[in-house]
Amino acid sequence: MKKTKRERIKEKLTFKYRFVVLNEDTFEERFSFKLNRLNAFVFGAIFSIVLISLTILLITVTPLKEYIQGYSSTELQKETTNLSYKVDSLNQALSVNDLYIENIQQVLKGEIKRVTFNKDSVLKQFQIEEIDFAPSQVDSAFRNEVEQMDRFSVFQQAKKNTDIVFSSPIKGQITQLYDDQEKHFAVDIAVDEDTPVKAVADGTVIFKGFTADTGYVILIDHGQGFTSIYKHNASIYKEQGELVKTGEVIASAGSTGDFSTGAHLHFELWNDGYPVNPTNYINFD
Repeated sequence: MKKTKRERIKEKLTFKYRFVVLNEDTFEERFSFKLNRLNAFVFGAIFSIVLISLTILLITVTPLKEYIQGYSSTELQKETTNLSYKVDSLNQALSVNDLYIENIQQVLKGEIKRVTFNKDSVLKQFQIEEIDFAPSQVDSAFRNEVEQMDRFSVFQQAKKNTDIVFSSPIKGQITQLYDDQEKHFAVDIAVDEDTPVKAVADGTVIFKGFTADTGYVILIDHGQGFTSIYKHNASIYKEQGELVKTGEVIASAGSTGDFSTGAHLHFELWNDGYPVNPTNYINFD
């Protein structure tokens, strides 16, 4: 009886072949095994699947995947993520800094009478005429006791927290010292008209402008919470954003502004948003 096509195919696939390995010299049979085409196809498919699985596993769990197009380095991904966070933080810091400088400009121009910054700002309260600095009797006694203790000295502690070396902004006769009771948070130095005014330390100019009360004013941020302020100048030589060095001429002294009674420099020093006595940091002699 004639076999059908399916039967012939099945016979070919299941027909067994015997493979024998012989010794070439003695023709001794070493080993042999039987195999048909169907077995060969099955073993080949299984071997291919295992090989592909091992290759995929090797690529996914080892650094070899970094050499394949479309994959990126794990370290590079971490670095990219960290840089993204840093850029976002810098953008926020720049926004806060811009708002801070804008508020200072408004205060100095007289557009607002009072402004409050956070504790990290250099000028927490620039207009402080409305603040009552008179301490109570209990507070005065406590302050005197604490200030007499060397390890809690206010000014010694402040100096320990900074390595900035301040120099005198100008040479002249001191006409009025720092006095928080009189709300005079500066040192006034009488000089001749157009005497050069110098930066007391390295820093960045954060404001340059003119106000009706204080005339030409310039502010310099020295870092570590310190800001110096120079008022009643005849002219200013630096622009906002410029870097200055210690002793560099930034303005010329004058008598501009309604509060000025003659050619002099009104110099203020602020730390962490509070005015400090400049004579505790600078030798004006």
